[in-house]
Amino acid sequence: MLLFLVRHSLPFMFVFAILGFLLPSVSLAFFPFLPVVLFTLMTLTLLGMKQNELIQRLRRFSIWRYAILHSAVFMLVVGAIGWALSFEADLLLAVVAVAATGSLFATPAIVRALGFDSLQAMAMTIATTLVLPVSIFVVLVLYQTEKVELDWGSYFIRLIVFIFGPMLFSFLVHWSLPEESLSRFLVKISPFTILLVFAFPFGLVGSFRVLFDHDPMMALNYFMIATGLCAVFFALSYFFYRKQGQDIALTAAITSGNRNVLLTYSIAGVLLGPAFLPLAGALQIPTYLLPVFTRWLNRCLLKLNNSKD
Repeated sequence: MLLFLVRHSLPFMFVFAILGFLLPSVSLAFFPFLPVVLFTLMTLTLLGMKQNELIQRLRRFSIWRYAILHSAVFMLVVGAIGWALSFEADLLLAVVAVAATGSLFATPAIVRALGFDSLQAMAMTIATTLVLPVSIFVVLVLYQTEKVELDWGSYFIRLIVFIFGPMLFSFLVHWSLPEESLSRFLVKISPFTILLVFAFPFGLVGSFRVLFDHDPMMALNYFMIATGLCAVFFALSYFFYRKQGQDIALTAAITSGNRNVLLTYSIAGVLLGPAFLPLAGALQIPTYLLPVFTRWLNRCLLKLNNSKD
């Protein structure tokens, strides 16, 4: 059964988002455990990577240029679209905050399942997370009329726990254990790390179901907006990186489409307004449909390129 789930992990991410919507009480009950799953996934993913190579990637200007696209550029784009469509203040704040959000920590595992460069995705994920406090501060200053009081202590604790902690742990493990033994262990467990990703769509979609039960039309509106956000992030990133090759373009696109709304909410909380959590829940369905769409798109593009040759 586990091997079947691993083999078909990409469509099952979407299935678990649907299950979370159908079982809202279970989804909401599971929500508090997501940070533990997040830490475990980040640690296992980093264990499979050489830390010196990851640091070398983070030193590249191209990674930080991507982080600017991921946050600042998309904040401007989404803000302009929201203003043109006359979004209410709370909804406009929520959509721009989503644009400021870093990439999901599960992205490297998803990218690896697609057969692309997970190290590149990890570097992109870390870079977008590191610029998040600046981005979200700008969002709150521009779109929030209340006094801005970010929970900096909470953010830096999470930064240490979810990024620097696993990086240090991985470095120590690679330094202290024989590489051959560690490689055999990682080969056995690495296929199953993707199963941890299922927890995120399942645990986050419950807040959207609450909105759906209260106001179905508003929930449908939020779902359409969430789908539009994913499409804009994905499409613009793909076309921005298209000249660098199909693998890089699709890696950038899906990394941009995945947004770590859980971390953003833990930093700014209620300052993000009442629209943020329902929108974050609505995002789970299109977000976890993206891997399936990306795999299909990759196959179509490969066939198109082969036919040209």
